Amino acid sequence: MSSAIPDPSSDTPSPAGGPEPNRRQRASKPSEIIGGLVLVATPIGNAGDISSRALGLLATADIVACEDTRVTSKLFAVHGLKTPLWSYHEHNAAQQRPKLIKRLKDGETVALVSDAGMPTISDPGFKLINACVDEGIALTCIPGASAVTTALALSGLPTDRFFFQGFLPSKKTQRRKVLGEIGRIPGSLVVMESAKRLAAMLADAADILGPRACAVTRELTKRFEEVRRGTLGELAQHYDDSGPPKGEITLVIGPPGADETATTGEQVDALLREALVNSSVRDAAAEVAAMTGWPKRDVYQRALSIEKDTV
Repeated sequence: MSSAIPDPSSDTPSPAGGPEPNRRQRASKPSEIIGGLVLVATPIGNAGDISSRALGLLATADIVACEDTRVTSKLFAVHGLKTPLWSYHEHNAAQQRPKLIKRLKDGETVALVSDAGMPTISDPGFKLINACVDEGIALTCIPGASAVTTALALSGLPTDRFFFQGFLPSKKTQRRKVLGEIGRIPGSLVVMESAKRLAAMLADAADILGPRACAVTRELTKRFEEVRRGTLGELAQHYDDSGPPKGEITLVIGPPGADETATTGEQVDALLREALVNSSVRDAAAEVAAMTGWPKRDVYQRALSIEKDTV
């Protein structure tokens, strides 16, 4: 854990013979948007990965809205921050959002943070942003750490175009369906996954996407940071043999090669067999045709043949 960074506002002296300046008067440059919502990126692992500008804003805001007050309290303790915390997460957002909007409309400065990284990425913050836009409330952002861009930078895979998927469905059939949909995107894929599902997810990705290059990043910016590279199949075998790894995991899957722009017949058949487990021939064909771009009539004929062979 890095050493605490001094509170930027603590160096501002009181006027000679005058009262202690209030929080608004102590505000440094980042609070020049006084009276608005500020998105503030927080470290994804190492507490030192936060800018002085972010610390200044967090020290001078009226309140800080956060996913988990226990997590944000730890960061605040490291950096000596005392600003009141306001719980704002997926399960209470609908109730808390109007209260935050009222405070903002009253002229307060509210900082929005996530547990780690950039707020609004895989958290309910985007709904608060939309509400502020609708209400004409001032918005700005103090950028910083992000697991998405950090994983991309370390992966060694193409970064000129990428798609952020977030977490894939936990159920195998739905996971394979989504992999089929995003697999045709002409760019690298960034996926988050839990340790216990990692091997299964990689195996499904190898089946659907083939032997693409992949980088599994773990515990980014922390003491036991690790990047393991290989094909999807090689990595699936590794984690199946070694068991679930520890820590937070972000994967980067390389883009399709020139020979992968069209889904092969074998891939279509594999997707159909998965879909036919829970769907009729007609529904399975429609689903796979939408995923692969194949003509629905051709997929339907393949589905009929597969069903006939399995009877």
